[in-house]
Amino acid sequence: MAAKGVNGLKDASEKVFLIWGGEGWVAGHLKELLQQQKQKVFTTTVRMENRESVMAELERVKPTHVLNCAGCTGRPNVDWCEDNKEQVIRSNVIGTLNLTDCCFLQNIHCTVFATGCIYAYDKNHPPGGEGYLEADPANFGGSYYSATKSKVEELMTTYSNCLILRLRMPVSDDLHPRSFVTKISKYERVVDIPNSNTILHDLLPCAILLASAGDTGIYNFTNPGAISHNQVLTLFKKHVRPDFEWKNFSEEEQSKILKAGRSNCELNSDKLAKRMKEFGVEVKDVHTAYDECFQRMKAAGVK
Repeated sequence: MAAKGVNGLKDASEKVFLIWGGEGWVAGHLKELLQQQKQKVFTTTVRMENRESVMAELERVKPTHVLNCAGCTGRPNVDWCEDNKEQVIRSNVIGTLNLTDCCFLQNIHCTVFATGCIYAYDKNHPPGGEGYLEADPANFGGSYYSATKSKVEELMTTYSNCLILRLRMPVSDDLHPRSFVTKISKYERVVDIPNSNTILHDLLPCAILLASAGDTGIYNFTNPGAISHNQVLTLFKKHVRPDFEWKNFSEEEQSKILKAGRSNCELNSDKLAKRMKEFGVEVKDVHTAYDECFQRMKAAGVK
């Protein structure tokens, strides 16, 4: 067993980050950020469910911090998960738990980039009302993807080395295929429902701060507030693509073309905002964050 430091984890006087799912979209952004900070960072594509390979990789790299960006979301979308349930379990449940457990045995801090798509608006949490707190039980199982994510999150909270960050509809400062903005800009029609969103430019540096500090437990990892699809696309049109047009349809109409349901909700991110203030960091509200995101896109010539 490795020498223990603060909170029972490895002595992190020299931090070593290992990013799981190293060829992924979010992983690439994290690697770039860590390199800019002159941190020691490695990436891996070892399958999380292969225990022997995971343990060997941890022994080879000897990280103080693992950032788990791996998992199965489905291609081109979560509908894929409805027909590939065994593979989804293998990755999102068995794999995620296995990696967390292996890190626990080696006294390594493990940050899991999870999802907030485990809730749906209800009478106690209507649009424009109270957002879901970290401790609220999941109430959305309309997709197999979300069902597995809520179950594994509940189990992961057992681990004292685990930080769980709930992202929702993440957005980058470009038109990467995985970005929420890219997706809805290509849809023939969109629903117009307010949701929590994660602007990666703002929040990924916060993830590094939380991991470095050894924080554990769950954070709703979204910019404060909620923003509707139409509001997002209006800002997109204003700053990035002036000739952009789109059409709406209802949730009922949308459900007819989807195999699985979609989560629509607002997460309360007060816990994250409060913690970031302790680092001297302000987490911008989602409307401001989007406006600035699209201004950066325009300045970079993104169209």
